[in-house]
Amino acid sequence: MFNKIKHLSTLASVLLLIQGLALASEANDLMKQGNQFYQDKEYDKAVDAYQHIIDLGYSGTSLFYNLGNSYYREGKIGSAILYYEKALELSPGDDDVIHNLAIANTKTVDKIDTLPKFFLFQWWENLLALLPIEGWTYAVYLFYLLLLCSVGLYFFSRGSTIQRYSVFAGLISTLFLMITATLWIVSVNRELATKSGVILDPAAAVKLAPDSTSNDAFVIHEGLKVRELDHVDNWIKIRLQDGKEGWVTKDELGTI
Repeated sequence: MFNKIKHLSTLASVLLLIQGLALASEANDLMKQGNQFYQDKEYDKAVDAYQHIIDLGYSGTSLFYNLGNSYYREGKIGSAILYYEKALELSPGDDDVIHNLAIANTKTVDKIDTLPKFFLFQWWENLLALLPIEGWTYAVYLFYLLLLCSVGLYFFSRGSTIQRYSVFAGLISTLFLMITATLWIVSVNRELATKSGVILDPAAAVKLAPDSTSNDAFVIHEGLKVRELDHVDNWIKIRLQDGKEGWVTKDELGTI
């Protein structure tokens, strides 16, 4: 009985592996097709190919970047900015993504002034933006390893001079470990708690309440990046960079 279960489990693993390889092959073929469609200026077909890859469960900087370029060529600025932003989340320092996103943003209608920040808060934001979450994770590992090395050096060294240096190195490593760990925790919590979106419709009437009969608070246009605050049925509460708030439908907004 146990042998049968083992064989069945092995067979299931092999089938899953074959299915995964087949999906990877299909995604690779679709990527090549999408790239070729883009070069042939058949941007609608390129969008379909890239979108099919996403529907298969794949993501990636190149995929989102190419899809953003295709949408931009079609004149769909909102969708282009959405996928540039998705690409930028995966690769915050990618110069090509940053450049194309900046160009796409010049095509937007709404120019929202941001609320001024206290200089200490601005420094904190700049510090957090130095590295993505993965970068802060590596930094935590690095200083943790340095701390362990310092402790090991202290206990296994015989010279008092080396021990003094190891204590100093341990204190410095502990300090930076605490700082990087704090930045990592804040970045992770912010990633989990905060969501942003991009307006996809040419013009979206922002409502005062999550109801189609509610009065309009203001009107915004495609490509505008907003913060998502709450969800009620088919409605999403958003906040602009200048502090204005209101409700739009899910169809009008693409979540980054």
